[in-house]
Amino acid sequence: MTQATTKLPAIALALALGAAFTAMPAAAQMPDKDKCFGVAMKGKNDCKAGAGTTCAGTSKIDYQGNAWSLVPKGTCEKTESKTSPTGFGQVAEFKEKKA
Repeated sequence: MTQATTKLPAIALALALGAAFTAMPAAAQMPDKDKCFGVAMKGKNDCKAGAGTTCAGTSKIDYQGNAWSLVPKGTCEKTESKTSPTGFGQVAEFKEKKA
């Protein structure tokens, strides 16, 4: 058996672990962060930006209620959101009020 042949299982394992980590949602990869809706600026969201959009960087307006960004854990509902009913980010998507 050659040295290259013995390294194949290790390389396969490394690739599989890398693929599994990449497939995990961003929030699961960052336990010190929370998803916060309504705090992203236009085109700066981390993911989910409503109908007609794909994912990260696709929010159409500032403070879009169905687009989220990751924020430091425990700060979402203290982060300004000009379209939120409370004036702060939300842990769930919401319908925007006029900014």
